[in-house]
Amino acid sequence: MSAFWSLYIIVLSLAVIIGCAWLITWTRTIELDHKDSDGTTGHEYDGIKEYDNPLPRWWLITFWLTIVFAVFYLAAYPGMGAWKGYLGWTSAGEHDKDKAAYDAKYLPKFQAYAKVEVPELAKDAGAMKIAGRLFADNCSVCHGADAHGSRGFPNLADSDWLYGGEPAQIVETLTNGRLSVQGGSKMPAWGEILGAQGVEEVANYVLSLSGRKLSDADQKLAEAGAGKFVQCAACHGAEGRGNTAMGAPNLTDTVWLFGGNKEAVVETIAKGRNGHMPAWKDQLGEEKIHLLAAYVYSLSQGK
Repeated sequence: MSAFWSLYIIVLSLAVIIGCAWLITWTRTIELDHKDSDGTTGHEYDGIKEYDNPLPRWWLITFWLTIVFAVFYLAAYPGMGAWKGYLGWTSAGEHDKDKAAYDAKYLPKFQAYAKVEVPELAKDAGAMKIAGRLFADNCSVCHGADAHGSRGFPNLADSDWLYGGEPAQIVETLTNGRLSVQGGSKMPAWGEILGAQGVEEVANYVLSLSGRKLSDADQKLAEAGAGKFVQCAACHGAEGRGNTAMGAPNLTDTVWLFGGNKEAVVETIAKGRNGHMPAWKDQLGEEKIHLLAAYVYSLSQGK
């Protein structure tokens, strides 16, 4: 935190506390411009008169105790800009303490699971119940609670894999993450290279690879796009069947990560795609990744 923002927070916090103390003091000393002999202020609504009575003492004491508590709290805990507080408490330290207690209790169980091969572990109902919670906490935000994915996020419950569905490949994906094209940062944009007409032709050719029935006009575009597809074959292969080593998808099936209609395919070719699966090795560790890999592996078996 910069010195400016630290000072800003300190001044703002103290101003609020001092302002509250001043407000309580001021309201007890002000004199009313008008006060009737019966102790009312002269204000009346619906037969109810307003009296000039002080706050109950217990209520006033509660206000002052709140202000005193705020002062001691900000001195003890990190609430004054860069001030760390006399107690040295931090949210990161609290997290580390809780994590250490959690690991002491549950890590031996994860270590035992880590000694079991993924295919065998995937058959263990108890282990998969724990793994399902891991998936829900860490993976479901992208892949969905049912692991069926969504636009831009792969379905993990089928047999289609960008980087391969063998246990070692799943562990690698979870451990180090994946780029949309391994070794690069994305599916490159071809709009400027192919031009609008070229993109249209290649898009129709790609659609034809998956057995799509095209109109006569689109079929002519597809035939023209076949020659231009050679620039895509380096990643997707000459037949468009993809390459799991690079994460290049198979274009001959009906599985489409970003949508399989013509507009979506044209957009993908023209603008490229920049998908990124994050690495989980630091957050989960080797043992939990092994268990989670078994869960993901189990989702696609028999599909």
